[in-house]
Amino acid sequence: MDTGTPAGGDFGAHLHALRTGAGLSQAELAQSAGVSVRGLSDMERGCSRGPQRRTVQALAAALRLDAAAARELERLASLGRPRPADVKAARPAAGPTGTGDTTTSRTPPARTAAHHTLTLPRDLSDFTARGPALDRLRALVEDLDPARPPIAVVCGQPGLGKTAFAVHAAHTLAPYFPDGQFALDLRGMDPRPLAPRDALARLLRALGIPADAIPADTEDRSGLLRSVLRERRVLLLLDNAAGEDQVRPLLPGHGPTLTLVTSRHALAGLEAVHRTELALLRREEAVELIVRVIGPERVRREAQAARDLAELCGHLPLAVRIAAQRLAARPGERLAKLAGRLAAHEDRLDALRTGSLQVRAAFALSYRQLDEATRTVFRRAALADGPDVSPETAALLAGLPPRRTARCAQDLTDAGLLQPHPTSDRYRFHDLLHLFAIEQTAEEDTPADITAARTRTDAWMLRRAAAAAQLFNPDHQPDTPGGDPDPATAPAGQEQAHAWLEAERAQWLAAFHRAQAAGRHQQVLDTAEAMHWFSDRVLHWELWAEVFGRAVDSARALGSRRDETVHLNYLAWAHTTCRHDHTTALSTAQAALALARESDDRLQAGWALNYAARALNGLGRTDQAIAHLHQAADCLSHRSDAQSRLAELSTLNLLGQHLRQVGRPDEALAIHRRSEALCRAGIPGKPHELISLYRASVQRHIGNDLATLHRWEEAEAPLRHAVARFEAARMPAWSEPVRLDLGIVLRHLHRTGEARRTLTAAHDALVGLNHPRQLEAAAQLLLLDEAGRADGNSPTAGHTGSMSRPDLNGD
Repeated sequence: MDTGTPAGGDFGAHLHALRTGAGLSQAELAQSAGVSVRGLSDMERGCSRGPQRRTVQALAAALRLDAAAARELERLASLGRPRPADVKAARPAAGPTGTGDTTTSRTPPARTAAHHTLTLPRDLSDFTARGPALDRLRALVEDLDPARPPIAVVCGQPGLGKTAFAVHAAHTLAPYFPDGQFALDLRGMDPRPLAPRDALARLLRALGIPADAIPADTEDRSGLLRSVLRERRVLLLLDNAAGEDQVRPLLPGHGPTLTLVTSRHALAGLEAVHRTELALLRREEAVELIVRVIGPERVRREAQAARDLAELCGHLPLAVRIAAQRLAARPGERLAKLAGRLAAHEDRLDALRTGSLQVRAAFALSYRQLDEATRTVFRRAALADGPDVSPETAALLAGLPPRRTARCAQDLTDAGLLQPHPTSDRYRFHDLLHLFAIEQTAEEDTPADITAARTRTDAWMLRRAAAAAQLFNPDHQPDTPGGDPDPATAPAGQEQAHAWLEAERAQWLAAFHRAQAAGRHQQVLDTAEAMHWFSDRVLHWELWAEVFGRAVDSARALGSRRDETVHLNYLAWAHTTCRHDHTTALSTAQAALALARESDDRLQAGWALNYAARALNGLGRTDQAIAHLHQAADCLSHRSDAQSRLAELSTLNLLGQHLRQVGRPDEALAIHRRSEALCRAGIPGKPHELISLYRASVQRHIGNDLATLHRWEEAEAPLRHAVARFEAARMPAWSEPVRLDLGIVLRHLHRTGEARRTLTAAHDALVGLNHPRQLEAAAQLLLLDEAGRADGNSPTAGHTGSMSRPDLNGD
């Protein structure tokens, strides 16, 4: 059937002659030109009848053709590219049963009609970005194997521009498919999506099959389509698919066809497909889209406002386009004005509309497809605190069983309405989808529903948080009544407890705030008390000042002077250790001391003097700190209970450290040997694990005392003991400063390689913890470098073994 376009055999034969004349194999020429061997073979055999100009240029360069020969090769290639021509209607390739004879020719003439009703939609002249995704599709086409025609699924959340990308890709790749490009909207978001039977009829008619030759049965129509496509280079764009069952009958079996499928659903059930999951635009790409719509001059005048617009649109292509189109329709409007309106969260979705384009409407299409339970999970998940939400929290907020909620969360992910975390079982919203979910909550849930959901979730969260934190208390009894709200899913051990408290930090902290605001003060105190032991594991969390500060307020509301004293001491510790705010820490400790003395509570008075000393030392008033610690030790030595012995250990450790800092290392070592003797003697009623942690702290002090006395070889063993014990207890806030101390000792012992490895590990970990000694670690590494440049000269001495966290904060 003649279309008026040469089949391209002349190009293939000419290319073959040029290659063999140059003495090159197909593999050699393919490698030199940067094309696939299969693609080169298709060109020479006439299967690829009109390769792109840049491919021809690459072949000409690899063949070392002169200008005239290169022009001739390009002329022959251009003859094989599609051009407007009337094409006679194709005869049916199969009978009503879907079977028919197949030709053996690899270069069939074009069979499609010149005009049909499924032409591609208009491409956008200002289409922006998506270069890598388009390159991947082009690679599929260049390596197209007719035995395995590629199916490319383009999916992602609403507003990513899936259809725009697929249309742009179809126009870009059209030269590869001279037998036609066909676009069919499957209406996947309609209440009644296009039935496969009807979709097949439309495709077959567009391919030139007379209406009276189209079978009635869906399966027969599908077979006929596969037969028709077997010998045609066709591009099919199946837009807006509802699901796998709708798409499967429309897919080719064999033949040089590319099928692009777009869907808001993942279509995870489709086998053997190539997935193009579009991501959000990068900021510079979002700004470039604005430039292409409104012009570079306006963006140059308000470059920062353009960047702000991109951020406020969440880099979502639809939102960015709407903002840009709105500005294009109002050439006198400032970009900053629109950015200011978008900055108001409650008005953002209203502002992101122009003409028929609406972000809210795009989201609503997907939302309406969900069943009632999944819609509830979507809305209620938006009530969660923090950047993401676990299925556990979503189930509590939705009031649904966890297993049902997990299925709903998966459905929301498939619909592009939630984004799964890549490694953990958690989900997050795009910013604009979060606003939409909050809107739906306000419209569909009553205030009483929302209050009940939050109250239920908060109560559960605080019970779980307290139970998890109690696992770090050596005195905790695992069978204590009123523990975890769901023992079957409770963290098993400290590692899991730590992971849960970290992951749900925003959620339980917000629940803690709401509990105090609601007047549940005893719950606040119980939670804060449980968190006390866990706080030692994560000294870098600044939230501890917030936790213990609210506990102080709740103690005052209940009129409990003892609880107020205890939590003032915890608060003083948090200010000096976590926030490094020594002035506030000192005043807080002094308030705790006054209360303790009023009630003759010598234990809390000892702790208050201890925490005041830490703050004084941080303020550079070390002599006063030492005096406070002597008072604390005297106060505690008159008590015989276990808690006082622990407080005495802490006080002696800190006293020795301060003595070392003021140049009295011999006295410091004597004090720390006294602490070591207390640890060896044990403390009745306290578990060995706890005492071993105190001993590790003492060993660290002893190692630093010996280092300050330049007894380097003796200092190594106690420091190694401390590092190993804190590592075993998974306490990086403790192990890493000691690792730094050990690295300094190794440097002085001239064990350069080991010192470098130890100091580097310590530095990296301290940076991750945002620990104040990270600068000291960097300085020690510089000293190693300087020593190396001096060809092994003795490094500068002077380490004082300073510590940021002197000892355990137990009480």
